[in-house]
Amino acid sequence: MASAFKRLPLAEQQALMSRIVARCKATDSNPQKPPVVVFDLDGTLMDNRPRTLAILQELAHELKEEAHSAAGVFAAAQAEHLAYLLGDTLQKLGVDHPELAARAEAFWKTRFFSDAYLKHDVAVHGSVEFARACYEAGASLVYFTGRDLPLMGIGSFQSLRDLGYPIGVVGTELVCKPDAKIPDELFKRTEGPKLNRVGRVVAAFDNEPANCNAFLEMNPDAEIVFVDTQHLPGAPPLDPRVHIVSDFRMR
Repeated sequence: MASAFKRLPLAEQQALMSRIVARCKATDSNPQKPPVVVFDLDGTLMDNRPRTLAILQELAHELKEEAHSAAGVFAAAQAEHLAYLLGDTLQKLGVDHPELAARAEAFWKTRFFSDAYLKHDVAVHGSVEFARACYEAGASLVYFTGRDLPLMGIGSFQSLRDLGYPIGVVGTELVCKPDAKIPDELFKRTEGPKLNRVGRVVAAFDNEPANCNAFLEMNPDAEIVFVDTQHLPGAPPLDPRVHIVSDFRMR
């Protein structure tokens, strides 16, 4: 599906990424406010569609054991079939029986929002290299996610580590919601201003237009970047000052 957003040409994206890395170089002019780069996880640094695919394959296996006619439908799902909302994905797959759709939603939800399945996520192209470049240039990295700490905190840390992002070392933080029931945008608007306790935000990356707009309000001098993967339907218009990229390629 074609994007509704006008992404930066690759050369301009590369220039933007290089400019952000340059801004990550700590200076002695304000040692109390070191540079900070903020990253969302799902749909920003990481593609979580393989997580959903793994869950649908597991459901397909369960249905096959029951000789259910829909087993093949779920087994045949591909990444391009997956929408942001599972309900929309089920419609694309042709799953329109209410009882089966409700079962699939419940099956998916208990697994998708859990530590154990985060191992299926993959890094968005160039994101590991870019995060490492920012860190090595002198920035502190804050992984500021809508995932909740009780159900997804440990798995998120392990996933970041296993994919190669800087984590578990001085100058890195993982910030999760204390409760899964808190809406993501509310959480980021409430906690976002507190990032100034870490340092001076020089760049922030998110795949939700509402969050990008909020980051720009909080940090008007920072480079705010919308990663155009998937986002919540009905999102507000993106502030024209926000940069739009498809991934993190630097070269």
